Amino acid sequence: MGVTNLVPAASPGAAVHEVLPVLPGHLRNLIAGLPPAVLNRLEEIRLRRDRPLMLGLTGGDAFIAPDGKLVKNPRAAYLVSACDLEQSMQLISGSSLYALEEELRNGYITVSGGHRVGLAGRAVVEGGRIKTLKQIAALNIRISREIAGLATPLMPHLFDRGMGRIYHTLIFSPPGCGKTTLLRDIIRQISNGVPEIGLPGMTVGVVDERSELAGCHRGVPQRDVGVRTDVLDGCPKAEGMIMLLRSMAPRVIATDEIGRKEDVAALEEVFNAGVGVLVTVHGSSLNELTARPALNYLFSLKVIQRLILLGRSRGVGSVEDIIDGRTMHSLGVRLC
Repeated sequence: MGVTNLVPAASPGAAVHEVLPVLPGHLRNLIAGLPPAVLNRLEEIRLRRDRPLMLGLTGGDAFIAPDGKLVKNPRAAYLVSACDLEQSMQLISGSSLYALEEELRNGYITVSGGHRVGLAGRAVVEGGRIKTLKQIAALNIRISREIAGLATPLMPHLFDRGMGRIYHTLIFSPPGCGKTTLLRDIIRQISNGVPEIGLPGMTVGVVDERSELAGCHRGVPQRDVGVRTDVLDGCPKAEGMIMLLRSMAPRVIATDEIGRKEDVAALEEVFNAGVGVLVTVHGSSLNELTARPALNYLFSLKVIQRLILLGRSRGVGSVEDIIDGRTMHSLGVRLC
């Protein structure tokens, strides 16, 4: 099976500028002043108290010096202060951390555009469960990119022309390999239709628990997820799939990062209703997935028809394999 890098060139730094408003002005200026070629490779911005300002770039990490230049030596980098973190949290929360208690409990906040800010600090525990986080000491701002056409090479392998249906599809990879970005474009193409392969536009229901797929603002998607797509934003996956199934009559239901037994139970109902399924999950191999009880049960149902393994062998979004879910054998397809 040949690999392919599905990520085409995007406008340099376009997604980065969506997250700059959550940074204090001087940090915003440092990052905005980077060359376009660097901004286009930017995947993460990491702020750690009293430690260097670090960027996660395609191909490796780098640090930013106080004069705005990229440096490899962390000792030459700008040191993030407690004030920097406090200002960032105020900007992220709109000066109301109390309103984000649920997000703090989960350890991340999704900001406008579907970008996720991971949090680390002191956990407040009640009754053996995390109630919230306080004394935030680190932020990881993960850049979400929208790339129209990303899924185009895959679409013929996800659509059963004879039956006129989307194959039940599971996308898996380690973190940071483009699962959400790929899923978003698959949703868009199914919703709009792909005449070249005989795929008519279909109604798609999306359960966007973490507001990353559609990037909703006040319930309205800010990302292009297609003209026939309905989104349940901020809704738990298991409950959301059943709600969409009963209320919106979708032809396809999509959601990101399944894994709990409740998710799989909801998927069973979706399968039994004759509705197509698109999901993602963290994992670097089939063995790793089947070692998880809920996913092992899902595979035992023999209903998943396509598994897409993503990696980074030729950059983020490299399709490493397309697997037949019934036989668990590679289809041997080479994407060009």
